[in-house]
Amino acid sequence: MGKVKKLCLVIILCLVLVLVGCSSTDVNGSLSDIMNTINKDLPAVTKNNLVDTEITDENYAMFLGEADINYEEALVSENMIGSIAHSVILVRLKDGEDIEKAKEEIRGGINPRKWICVWVEDEDVIIENKGNLIIAIIVENKDNRDIIAKGFNSL
Repeated sequence: MGKVKKLCLVIILCLVLVLVGCSSTDVNGSLSDIMNTINKDLPAVTKNNLVDTEITDENYAMFLGEADINYEEALVSENMIGSIAHSVILVRLKDGEDIEKAKEEIRGGINPRKWICVWVEDEDVIIENKGNLIIAIIVENKDNRDIIAKGFNSL
């Protein structure tokens, strides 16, 4: 094998290792700090009306419905006034949990029509993850939805 081929093979292997390593990295920090980072580029009129609520055993069904997931902690950010469909949920799974299964459970458990007179279409709900951190973006306003998704993806 020539020197150039060996060098190309080494570079490709390094890139694969970097990509695999980066894709499985968990996001550190408190969920509140992460939510603030995700929301930082939202318009002030939206950002100033959001309130974060810890998801507990008592309010779990309100935000995650019948989703059956084994989570470490969870937080939701919702609009506190008006009929605005805006709910962003962060769920940090316990170590070793099946992330794809949890995402499916969340998609099946949440209710994007829980508001009066407003809703989010099922196809507009975004559920993604970074390591063991899952985000569910249930936001009617497309621009805000895109800003939040971009903020999460840049973590």
